[in-house]
Amino acid sequence: MTGIRLISPADAEELAALLRANREHLEPWDPERDESYYTAAGQWQIISDLMRAGNALPHAIVEDGRIIGRVNLSNVVHGAFQSANLGYWVAADVAGRGVASAAVAAVVEAAFTTYGLHRVEAGTLLHNVRSQRVLERNGFERFGMAQRYLRIAGDWQDHYLYQLLAENWLAARNENS
Repeated sequence: MTGIRLISPADAEELAALLRANREHLEPWDPERDESYYTAAGQWQIISDLMRAGNALPHAIVEDGRIIGRVNLSNVVHGAFQSANLGYWVAADVAGRGVASAAVAAVVEAAFTTYGLHRVEAGTLLHNVRSQRVLERNGFERFGMAQRYLRIAGDWQDHYLYQLLAENWLAARNENS
C-alpha cells in the first residue's frame, strides 16, 4: 500500500540512495544539482534546513516500508494567504502505476484538513503531460502559464500553473462520497 509521511533527517541515507538510483530519470525535470545533493550528508542538511525554516512540509512517499518518492508542500504561508506550492517525484520503477496521483491526493487532503491551508499551487513543464494528468486527476485547474518560471535541467523553462482551492476539493470530495 502506498502512503505518505513527513520526512525526517533519519531518512537521509535512504533518500540519497534513491536519488542516486533515479538520477537519470529525474534530471529532465529537476534543477541542476550539486554532487552533494546525492549524498546522505547532503540530504540530511536539506531536510534539517527545511525543518528549521518552518515553511515546508516535506513528505516521503512510502510503499511496503520503503521510500519510493517525495511529495512536498513548500513556501507554506499562513495568515491571510494560507497557501503552499506542491512538488512531487517518484522512482522510475513505480512511475505510471498511480503512485504520484495517490501521493498528491494524500498530501492535498493533509494540506486542507490537517495543515489548514486554503490553496495549493503546482507548476509543470509544458511538455510534462504525465504530471499534468496527476494534477488534473486530483482536481487541480490550470490557471495560467508562467514564462521562464524555473531553471530546470540548466535552462529557464516555461511552466503551466495549476491550483486547487480547499472549497473546490471539499465539494468534489462530498460529490464523490
